[in-house]
Amino acid sequence: MFKVVRQIINEQISHWDLILRMAKFDVKGKYEIHYLGSLWEYINPSIQIAIYWFVFGLGLRQGAPIGDIPFFLWMLMGLIPWFFISPTLLQGSNSVHSKVALVSKMNFPTSVLPTVKIVSNSYKFFTMMAILLIVLIAYGIYPSIYIIQLVYYVICLFAFLFAFTIMSSTLSTLVRDYQMFLQSTMRMLLYLSPILWDTSRLPIPALENILKLNPFFYIIQGIRDSLIGGKWFFEDPIYLVYFWMLTFAILFFGSKAHLRFRKNFMDYL
Repeated sequence: MFKVVRQIINEQISHWDLILRMAKFDVKGKYEIHYLGSLWEYINPSIQIAIYWFVFGLGLRQGAPIGDIPFFLWMLMGLIPWFFISPTLLQGSNSVHSKVALVSKMNFPTSVLPTVKIVSNSYKFFTMMAILLIVLIAYGIYPSIYIIQLVYYVICLFAFLFAFTIMSSTLSTLVRDYQMFLQSTMRMLLYLSPILWDTSRLPIPALENILKLNPFFYIIQGIRDSLIGGKWFFEDPIYLVYFWMLTFAILFFGSKAHLRFRKNFMDYL
């Protein structure tokens, strides 16, 4: 049962140097012909943050905080992980289809292509997380003992992205309609995750429990708890077990499908 998962993971480890080189090339080439270059990596999310804060923070909430936390900071703690999650899933899912012709001419496994996208996008993610910490301190919110579990939630984030993109890149190559479906789903999940609004205000508690089936809910809420001292990750063992069982199930079936079909990827182009 674990053989296919072990093979996929071993391919990442044995080709780690190649993954880093391809990720660096991907970052440099993305905005190579633009005058502002890689600054667009931060200009685009800054514009989106300003719009979301204006609409949801000033327009709908009229500047009201969530608990003791200003809405702007509360929103940032959800949006910054999302700015990593959403493009990484979409680009990682399309990575095999867009590069499979290159792989056919070179000797490396297609399973590293989603990981390249994860690594290349992680540079911006860690930079923006560092900026977020500075902004929190500027607002007088200092890290507490809960900050140590941020490492756990970052591991959760990368583990789920790896599992999902392995599966999703295979599906996207076999069925191109899947990529369009995924794009629509990611737009929907932005509003069904605790990013722009407080789900605890729902009048029916069962509705929030349904929203918690979304694995990004677990990750985003966990990162927020780590930064503002909400609760420890082990205080909800059922949710913890659910997340890791879901992640492993996706990784297992994704790895199995990837190894089963990758020899025939060229036939689907």
